[in-house]
Amino acid sequence: MSGTAVRASTLIRTLIVDDHAVVRSGYARYLEEAGGFQIVGEAATAADAYAMYRRLTPDIVIMDVMLPGASGIDASRRILEMDPAARILIFSMYSQPVLMRQALDVGVLGALTKDSAPEVLCEAAMTVARGQKYLGGALARLMIFSQHTPARHLFEQLPPREFEICRLLLNGSTIDEIAQALNLSSKTVANRLSMLRQRLNVSSDIQLVKLAASAGLVPWIKQPGNVQI
Repeated sequence: MSGTAVRASTLIRTLIVDDHAVVRSGYARYLEEAGGFQIVGEAATAADAYAMYRRLTPDIVIMDVMLPGASGIDASRRILEMDPAARILIFSMYSQPVLMRQALDVGVLGALTKDSAPEVLCEAAMTVARGQKYLGGALARLMIFSQHTPARHLFEQLPPREFEICRLLLNGSTIDEIAQALNLSSKTVANRLSMLRQRLNVSSDIQLVKLAASAGLVPWIKQPGNVQI
């Protein structure tokens, strides 16, 4: 059976993707105790999420954004390229509009922040499992009323793969590390970076960081030791 159709009168087969084992376990326990969900798999990386989706064909994926290496947005993109009807709910501590817009643009059905009440997670997951869209109230208000700066618009318009390369570069990854994370050649990454700088009209990585800061992206950039700024 395809993971894109939730069967009537059965549990919602759920894949949870988060890089913290304790967090995954907590979500899994809560959803199963709440009723209506069966946790069929847990993944900690984008690569594992893609492989487990292919193997398990779950009804829904609950996906964190910030994962080691490639992000949950890139994992969602790959899953949706394989199965355009896949049902994915982004569940993240990050609420930056640019980040959420990129996630929605790749085709995820829903997005929710981790400061939401547990029952809201259940509601969102059930909604997405039915093939309906869901955007958490706080995220919806933020995306509507936040200032739409020219810099933010530039980042929102980046193609998904270029945005992912940009995210990894801003996190301090080298070209070779980006290539490994995204399963690309170093030459391809270098070429994409060149196109990225042209799209953003910057000539150096320092200018890129300044532009990212003005677009409100800096808060989700991971610093050494995983300290968030």
